[in-house]
Amino acid sequence: MPETSQGNSSYGQYFARVGPRMDARGAAAHRRRLVEAAYGAVVEIGAGYGATFAYYPSAVTSVLALEPDPTLRALALAEAAEAPVPVAVHDGVAESLPAADETVDVVVSSLVLCSVADQSAVLAEVLRVLRPGGMLLFYEHVRSEHRVLAAVEDLLTPLWSRVGGGCHLNRDTAAGIAEAGLTLQNVERFGFSALPGNPRLAHILGAAAKPRE
Repeated sequence: MPETSQGNSSYGQYFARVGPRMDARGAAAHRRRLVEAAYGAVVEIGAGYGATFAYYPSAVTSVLALEPDPTLRALALAEAAEAPVPVAVHDGVAESLPAADETVDVVVSSLVLCSVADQSAVLAEVLRVLRPGGMLLFYEHVRSEHRVLAAVEDLLTPLWSRVGGGCHLNRDTAAGIAEAGLTLQNVERFGFSALPGNPRLAHILGAAAKPRE
């Protein structure tokens, strides 16, 4: 979910309303696929209202879910109580993960890396906490490969970022993940219209591994 802050809780309230509509249009199925490969100790960044919690497989031993927005965090706490695996929800941001070096098996990011202020700093934190061989599982919308639509996204991003919880329409997140030192695996690219009347924006769903020493 877009990583909001207590200073921008109005966007959290908005996302709490529209998120379930996105889920019904297909986002829930994307999240189910996102976490199929999760296992062991998991950190989920920008957990939003807990939309992924119900889909964690039994191979997961614990989930530390971070969500800075108070409205979304309260909803996530309710979802955590019904999750099939242990989920602890905390106030926190992706730029400062409350985990020691190389103690996490999997980091999950669902529509978050578009909205963080410093994507490279977040990915550096992901790399820090993952064990060698650990995985980043990601589901993100990204810059279009179509020249005209990409130009429109570039034009709209400064305004949309201010009103849309920091969301950037034009990030090449797969490239950012690779540049951070993670090895991309099984990256699927597809178009998805999140809400009625919205264009089919480019999304990616996949995994990236921390190299083994």
